[in-house]
Amino acid sequence: MIDPVELTRQLVAIPSPTREEGAVVAWLADLLERLGYAVTRQTVTPGRDNIYALRDAPEVVFSTHLDCVPPYLPLSEDAEFIHGRGSCDAKGLAAAMVAAAERLVDEGERRVALLFVVGEEFGSDGARAASSLTPKGHCLINGEPTENRLTIGQKGALGIHLRAEGRAAHSAYPDEGDSAIEGLLEVMARIRALPLPTDELLGPATLNIGTISGGVAPNVIAPAAESKILIRSVGPTDGLKAAIGACLIPGVTAEFVAEIPAYKGRAPAGWDSTVVSFASDLPFHESWGERFQLGPGTIRVAHTDHERISKRELLEGVEWYARLARELIAR
Repeated sequence: MIDPVELTRQLVAIPSPTREEGAVVAWLADLLERLGYAVTRQTVTPGRDNIYALRDAPEVVFSTHLDCVPPYLPLSEDAEFIHGRGSCDAKGLAAAMVAAAERLVDEGERRVALLFVVGEEFGSDGARAASSLTPKGHCLINGEPTENRLTIGQKGALGIHLRAEGRAAHSAYPDEGDSAIEGLLEVMARIRALPLPTDELLGPATLNIGTISGGVAPNVIAPAAESKILIRSVGPTDGLKAAIGACLIPGVTAEFVAEIPAYKGRAPAGWDSTVVSFASDLPFHESWGERFQLGPGTIRVAHTDHERISKRELLEGVEWYARLARELIAR
């Protein structure tokens, strides 16, 4: 019998920022082997492995990610919550999945596999690599903090890196220079004025200017500047990319550095469902069959300095994972 609260404590206590997941992968792979799973460690990049654990050929696969955003927040808890980096995004969910799979084994159901990936928080390289793993089942349940409601839609993400090149000069003689900052600001204003798409299910796309940097001093015409922008997309992005390209001026370039597609699915009858604005590995798991997304915790505390997960909701998550797996296998 796996205690998901205790397993969450153990996982959160191991720091695992993206690209440094080796220690938590090794610890969890060893636990799953001791529980009796056949464990495959799939190298994604040196020192970084996905875990694929199964007993019998699977019908359903539980999956979530083991990497976290920085900075590390140490484990702590009170009567109601486990606190710390990864508690809800998504180590608590990994713990609930292991507990649910073990509960099903106790009931005689061995056709549930566990897939734990790296890299979800930056590029989803683990999920992309996992598409080559076999054997696959017919359904995959992805773990993200959805307050134990099934996700039937989620926005995508389009990352844009703007770079501006100018010519330095003394600020007393601006006609002798060319301000990269002014060029960057002009392009950013044009991009911000673009009408963004809207989807009937997912709602409007949104734009966030995440970082701006440039220049060397107040009395120097800025020779270089850059900005990073993230658009939460709601559909195909070819038209949006073309519109952004049309906003550029000489000296300013745009690179589309990362993209996660938007996703729309469905929920089985009788399940409470929701639509979320965040992105996840879910679109990259297409090869695993019909996809679902579910998990305890709320995304609104993920990536913050007060990340936490309710112990009660964590235990309920075990029940929901086991119930959904039973229903999908019964079909």
